[in-house]
Amino acid sequence: MTTKSPKPKPPLPKPLLSLTPGTWAHDTMSRRIDSEILERTFQENRDEFLNDPTFASAFEKFQALRSDLQSASTSPLRHLHPLPDHMKNDPVAVREYNEWQSILSPHVNKNAPDTWLSAPWMVAEFYLYRRLMETLDYFNPDSPTFLYDPFAKQKFSGLETSVAMAEPILAQVKDLGTKNLREGFALSTAFALWGNKMDLSIWPADTKASDAPELFQKVLASANENLLHDDTEVLVEYGQKLCDKGGGNIDIVVDNAGFELIMDLLLADYLIDSGIAKTVRFQLKSHPTFVSDALEKDLRQHVQYYCDLEQEKYSSAKMAGERWQTYLNKGMWECNENSFWVQPPPMWEMPQDLRNDLKERCDLAFIKGDANYRRLLGDLEWDFSTPFEDVVGHYFPCPVCALRTLKAEVGCGMEKEKVENAKDTDKNWCTNGRFGVVHFSMGSQE
Repeated sequence: MTTKSPKPKPPLPKPLLSLTPGTWAHDTMSRRIDSEILERTFQENRDEFLNDPTFASAFEKFQALRSDLQSASTSPLRHLHPLPDHMKNDPVAVREYNEWQSILSPHVNKNAPDTWLSAPWMVAEFYLYRRLMETLDYFNPDSPTFLYDPFAKQKFSGLETSVAMAEPILAQVKDLGTKNLREGFALSTAFALWGNKMDLSIWPADTKASDAPELFQKVLASANENLLHDDTEVLVEYGQKLCDKGGGNIDIVVDNAGFELIMDLLLADYLIDSGIAKTVRFQLKSHPTFVSDALEKDLRQHVQYYCDLEQEKYSSAKMAGERWQTYLNKGMWECNENSFWVQPPPMWEMPQDLRNDLKERCDLAFIKGDANYRRLLGDLEWDFSTPFEDVVGHYFPCPVCALRTLKAEVGCGMEKEKVENAKDTDKNWCTNGRFGVVHFSMGSQE
């Protein structure tokens, strides 16, 4: 029996499309995807594409996909190619394929199929990365390019450069779990939100432990200046309740690899160390998408890389990596990949098995990043002041905290005065990551 899932409380607005020149959506689908993202993908995989015979078919399909995007306003979307016979008995592959059939049908199965621009922006963007996986025959175990990650080099580069930034931070926060929960939880959440945007210039490398509390407050104040909504206090109060009851099961719906993922691991480390969480489950992508988004293999690679760092040069990062590896070995940290995290439907349409799992098991879900946040809102044209509680809190199956820096023209739950100030301060206020939100809700009781 299928249970009908709740939706946002207000009437649903229109979805964001990519038809209007001058919008970030139009620029992304009509220009950036091909000339920046796919061009960089080609350059970083140039040797494989041009010199490895096993990539010949993939490169031909890749070129065809680029050609399709170069005429985005007229190129119609199509269904994915059928599964090969030897994959039709794989229940995971069949389910994922059928999900995409369902997603695409409203946009393909009509007299004039949608183009890359007339389809909802969220659909077109996620579809692009799924089509890229099709060009690589990514899911086919009989293919020479099976599970080939075209973004692996870029993600590894981000991992390498993360260490120098992370070392001084990890040196200062290693004892956060033993400190005041209000301060520690707020700070680790701020790092997970802002990452390298946090102002470390006021945090000298030789800071003494006795001076840290005052400096923590300065760092937090600096980080929070550009928050358009901040539920940190309510989040901290809820974290205290979880701690008082012996810790909860907390999920982090992960966004990017590299430094951002390291800050997510810092948050997860704090949640365990402080007693707020008994277990942390990382919800990860099931195939490469949005270039830098993290898969389970990326998370494990990041942890191992930090474990292997030189003790003399990066002692705090190495110590953190060894601690993180212990969490994974003991099952205190878990990894879960799910195809829903690489698909465009709004989160109120999540599969019933995933919804049931979150409702029954999860005491708090952190939703990281811009694309995940857009899906929380269905990528619809909400008034920026529509309460987060009415949109997300009305349907999400468990307590939820959204940590998002604004990188797309969609949002809710932001104070009107702060939005107007942001507009006056920066014409690109909602797309350049300068401003952010911390939203919290106890979620739906249905």
